[in-house]
Amino acid sequence: MIKIVREENKNINYIEKLKERAEELQVDVNMTVQKILEDVRKNGDEAVLNYTNKFDSCNVKSLLVTEKEIEDAYKSVEKEFIDAILLAKENIECFHRKQKNNSWIMTKDKGITMGQTVRGLDRVGVYVPGGKASYPSSVLMNVIPAKVAEVNEIIMVTPPSKDGSINPNILVAAKIAGVDKIYKVGGAQAIGALAYGTESIFKVDKIVGPGNIYVALAKKAVYGNVDIDMIAGPSEILIISDENGEAKYIAADLISQAEHDKLASSILVTTSEKLANDVYKEIQRQVETLERKEIIKESLKNYGAIIVTSSIKKAIEIANTISPEHLELMVNNPFVYLGNIKNAGSIFLGKFSPEPLGDYMAGPNHVLPTSGTAKFFSPLSVDDFIKKSSYIYYSRDALEDVKDKIIKIAETEKLTAHANSIKVRFEK
Repeated sequence: MIKIVREENKNINYIEKLKERAEELQVDVNMTVQKILEDVRKNGDEAVLNYTNKFDSCNVKSLLVTEKEIEDAYKSVEKEFIDAILLAKENIECFHRKQKNNSWIMTKDKGITMGQTVRGLDRVGVYVPGGKASYPSSVLMNVIPAKVAEVNEIIMVTPPSKDGSINPNILVAAKIAGVDKIYKVGGAQAIGALAYGTESIFKVDKIVGPGNIYVALAKKAVYGNVDIDMIAGPSEILIISDENGEAKYIAADLISQAEHDKLASSILVTTSEKLANDVYKEIQRQVETLERKEIIKESLKNYGAIIVTSSIKKAIEIANTISPEHLELMVNNPFVYLGNIKNAGSIFLGKFSPEPLGDYMAGPNHVLPTSGTAKFFSPLSVDDFIKKSSYIYYSRDALEDVKDKIIKIAETEKLTAHANSIKVRFEK
């Protein structure tokens, strides 16, 4: 089970262990991934269908999900689920509209005009885990920013169940979010199809969405041929709390992250020895009532920790070093400390803003940097689905004003053809 450690304990190598956890993901599956990608690149739909029937289902004859399948999905899901998805969509759209950039133009003396155009990408592929898993929230979080960015076409791929069907909750979420086409394909073969194109699946400009190690390594392999969002690692949460923290809430939030998988990381950093012990007891009590308790126990044993520290300042230092995917600031007046949090994917303030609120409903994106990459990566946003072009217009008089300086720089760099491009415009 989770362990309690003290800040002054010199034997703590917790941060190093978290780094090793990320390395554990680099299972030697690259050869398999490369073989699948090459097969898909050469043989298109034939290869995709072969791998789909081999790994996921033997009942897939056509990759494209039909309108009838989507209609049937609507009939099979609960109205309450549809209502919840519609509200989540509204909140996510509202948040992401604030991120939208606009094209702009500026003018200067002598007829100089410059500016920048902002356009949505032409075609984006969204990978959604499938089979036993069902994550309609991932559909919303990956598709809605693309829609706000005005991406021309959004293609979704997701592995089918054994009977060849797609989870109806996934299909309904995709329809509500605005996906244009859905294909029954998962794994590295899905990434290959999106990256290279096949007879039925168009090549995309960017691939986003979480997946297993095969999906992650396939995305890494095709990067450059297409853009990708990020290489996602195991999920993680870090909670900072003072003596006023609610042990029951904190335990529940740590456990909720641990249930993702055995490599998930759940950390509490607190200034209170009493709270540390209370949370430890609460975790033991709550775990026994949960379906995924074996996964939770393994995760907490290997990558969970309750760290007792001397001050909130020190707790924040630890958090900034770890740079967690999710950070809960469960202290009195959390806004006082918000400016001190430098490295975190998403920050949750106060005892009534738990991490699942961000996963499903609040509006900020739940596709977040993991494994310490919050030091330099950001959550998925509208910016991930746009491209920018700059433009320049100079009149003859405006160019003449700066021609000698341009020529000087070009000749200093020994690029005489560049200098000549300017000179010829002013030859008599």
